[in-house]
Amino acid sequence: QVQLVESGGGLVQAGESLRLSCVASRSTFSLNNMGWHRQAPGNQRELVATISRNGDTNYADSVQGRFTISRDNAKNTVYLQMNSLKPEDTAVYYCNADTYFPKKTYWGQGTQVTVSS
Repeated sequence: QVQLVESGGGLVQAGESLRLSCVASRSTFSLNNMGWHRQAPGNQRELVATISRNGDTNYADSVQGRFTISRDNAKNTVYLQMNSLKPEDTAVYYCNADTYFPKKTYWGQGTQVTVSS
């Protein structure tokens, strides 16, 4: 089992930056892929970025070049650095982690990001 706790959300103006953190209850070195998804009101949850155990990353087209996902296994933490934020980035951001055995995905409780124009 894995508990994930996100932090770092808030209210910012367009063009500003935020860094989200997600701390896992066990060593992230033992976890497979980790990532961030987001869900805006009335929309489905969508992928933002993922990072593999060895550091390979993948981004949604809408955030490519503005967001950076990173992983610090020594701190059991995955980060999402968000630059040049836009109002359309407003959403609840969720951290997720995949375990190897059993193969399962765990989710955090989410953190709200609001970008004003």
